[in-house]
Amino acid sequence: MVDDSFVDRNAASNINLPESKITLYKDFFNDDDSQKLMCALLHDIEWKQEKIFLFGKHYDLPRLTAWYGDRDKAYHYSGLILKPLPWIAVLEEIKSKIEPVARVTFNSVLLNRYRSGSDSVSWHSDNEIELGQNPIIGSVSLGQSRQFKLKHKLTRQRKNIELTDGSFLLMEGLTQENWLHEIPKSNDQGERINLTFRVIQ
Repeated sequence: MVDDSFVDRNAASNINLPESKITLYKDFFNDDDSQKLMCALLHDIEWKQEKIFLFGKHYDLPRLTAWYGDRDKAYHYSGLILKPLPWIAVLEEIKSKIEPVARVTFNSVLLNRYRSGSDSVSWHSDNEIELGQNPIIGSVSLGQSRQFKLKHKLTRQRKNIELTDGSFLLMEGLTQENWLHEIPKSNDQGERINLTFRVIQ
């Protein structure tokens, strides 16, 4: 589906933040390939509306999600236990394009579907125990651009990054240990899909 000749892996921008290693590839996939991938994901992914339990009540997550990966790579977060669905072609294709840049073989991916600006994800770090120490997180964004906000856990230093259609954000090193991130609600009405590729230990 994706033409390698149009994948720009060299347009890297290092995000200069203390106690972190973050690299943004703003145009990793071109417009045509991003649109094709977005359409395939909307059609082929088994999206779910998960519920979390807070303060004695169940609430819908403010987005749709899906978890895919190797057979034994379950994932726990926000009180949820996710068992992986098997890899499908579109996910394997995206995975094969980002792995040479990340220099790691990912064995799982969490997909988030933001149906509009009303969908969001609150402050958190990707630091669950099954991700191991200093996890590498490869984040691909498709569709509507959204603000990705970072906040240092101690100093409260902040940084906003616009994640545009076709961008690839690579987080490594001490990033998850020292920084929180979120996608806040916005006035944007376009749909966005984000894929965060991970290595479950």
